[in-house]
Amino acid sequence: MALKQLSLSLQFGDLQGAKRHRAALPRHSVARWIRHALARDAEITVRIVDAEEGQALNRGYRQRDYATNVLTFDYTQEPVVTADLVLCAPVVEREAREQSKTLQAHYAHLLVHGTLHAQGYDHETNEGDALEMEALEIMLLDALGFPNPY
Repeated sequence: MALKQLSLSLQFGDLQGAKRHRAALPRHSVARWIRHALARDAEITVRIVDAEEGQALNRGYRQRDYATNVLTFDYTQEPVVTADLVLCAPVVEREAREQSKTLQAHYAHLLVHGTLHAQGYDHETNEGDALEMEALEIMLLDALGFPNPY
């Protein structure tokens, strides 16, 4: 299966410890991880934010007043996937530590996860999608050289 075309914008907000996060997210790796999860061509912006920005976005768009690991803002699924993936650096770092994963492995998982959301998968309201999403994530991450994230 040929990898899909990807127009990627990778942005880093003003965050503490940005050097660690930039090191874990080289542009070529981020593009590779996302492209592996795409079923069609895409235009995706990935933004790495601090807890304050992450919480404000989660509160504003999901009415949940806390910073979460990844937010997916999906705009179109056809003919091209267009989406913004917002990852909250402090949450990702804390979860990676708690789950005994490398920061890079956790970012790879969350980028694959967010990319699947951008294509219409919804683990929160559809049990079938949840099972399919988890299986896809395991398969995709294995193909990328990462262990089962669950």
